[in-house]
Parts: sequence; C-alpha cells; structure tokens
Amino acid sequence: MKARILLCLLSSLILFTSAIAAPASEERWKQIDDGLHYGVFEAPAPHGVGKARLVVVRIDPGLYEFHLLAASELRPPTGSLTVKEWADKYRLLAAVNAGMFQEDMKTNVGYMKNYAHLNNPRIHRKYASAFAFNHKTAEAPPTIWDTDTKQLKQISGEYHTVIQNLRLIKRPGLNRWPPQEKRWSEAALGQDEAGNLLFIFSKSPMSMHDLGNILLKLPLGIVCAQHLEGGALASLYLRHRGVEIREAGASELVMAVNRANDGFLPIPNAIGIRKKKSANP
Repeated sequence: MKARILLCLLSSLILFTSAIAAPASEERWKQIDDGLHYGVFEAPAPHGVGKARLVVVRIDPGLYEFHLLAASELRPPTGSLTVKEWADKYRLLAAVNAGMFQEDMKTNVGYMKNYAHLNNPRIHRKYASAFAFNHKTAEAPPTIWDTDTKQLKQISGEYHTVIQNLRLIKRPGLNRWPPQEKRWSEAALGQDEAGNLLFIFSKSPMSMHDLGNILLKLPLGIVCAQHLEGGALASLYLRHRGVEIREAGASELVMAVNRANDGFLPIPNAIGIRKKKSANP
C-alpha cells in the first residue's frame, strides 16, 4: 500500500515538474482582442548577427476580414502609401505588404486580382504560393495555397481575391527556400494548423532558408508561408485597443549605420484586416 502511494506521489511530481518545464505555447501570445494576438519571439540567428527577433500577429479569419488595397484599383488614384497610411486612411486594424512590386511602382510581381480588378494578370511560373480570400460561392476561409498542389487558374476561378508570391514554407511544414548567403529583413504571411493567418516580421536580416527553419521550430504551429517583401520596404503596422506595433525593415547597410531605423517606406499594395461586424459585441 505504501509503495502504491509513493508511486502515485512520484507520478504527480513528474507531471507537475513537466508542466513547469514546458509551459503551454499559448503563454507566449498576448491578446489584443478576441481572435487577435501577437507574440515576440527570439531565436538564434546565423552569421553572427546576434539574436533574431520576430514579431508575429495571429489573426482568426472567423472574426476578421481581409482586404487587398492596391493603388492601381482605387479611384481617385491614391498612389503608394506607407502601411500606417493605408491603415489610417482605410480604417484597418493592421496592414502589411501584399508582395513585391515591379518597376512601375504599382504592379505586383506575381499574379494579383481583387474582384474585377486585375493588378497583374500574368501568372509567375516560379512563384508557388497564393493567398486567396473572398470565396465566390462558399463560406470558405482565407487560405494560403501551394500552386504545385492546386493550380493558380483553379484558385482564381474560386476566389475573388488572389495574391501570388514566392513560397517560403510548403504544407505541411516543409522549408522550400534553398540555402543562400543573401540576408534581409522580412515581412511574410503564414498560416497555422488551426487556420489562423500570421503576419510575420523580422527586422534582423537573415537568409530565407534560416528564417523558414526558425519559424518551423518556434511554437507557432505554422504549416505554410509566403514571402511578402524584404529589406527596407518590408513593413508591418497594427493599432488596436491601446496596442501599437510599428515594424519597418532595413537593408544590412542601413542596419549597420542606424540600428534604430523604424521609418516606413511607401508601398503600392497592402493586405489589411478589419473586425467583422458580426464579431462586434
């Protein structure tokens, strides 16, 4: 009997110790609003740049709607704005780059459409990730698709809004960016195993291969991700319920000269979020 009691006490002690040693990953997130959280994560960064600091905003698509804002679509013409200006002008809770753009300063490098507006009608044959939302016929949630699994023409036929970009992580959590020496600040879009969308930002310059490995190791539950923008143009802004996040990228040269640099640069296309009216109390 004593041995049985001792065994029970020992088992309880092991479980208690394990709970202390491995806190729930949810404790890493800070709630801004229902279905809207952010976390600041640190991971060792390669090439002697110290620790990489990543800011991640987690968004429940059941409570928040996504919007694509393109300067080429808006009337009267808006021109490029910073992410903060996009958010302020169009009443967005948060905004991030929609993707890299061409020399005309308005056209996305990959395919991009928003309902009847075609910002770029050409499918980029090397870009294997597409963020799609505003489904045409069903209450389907926003999804990041792998275009080697589901063709972009099919995706475009099902959704009103489609943004094609370079792929970082393929479902179900495979790093697809090869090793390289080039490093930059990064704005990325990810999706976790629960379907939440992730606005991801790293001011610390690193290779995209290393970033992919770090994201997969962090307690994010990430299953896929696409590259949005790198360097000084990469940007993320959020302001809601007393929380303000301002993240602007920098090239390695700018980081070396001014590590406190936080100035936003204008961009022609942005992804923003608003809280759904049905989610408001």
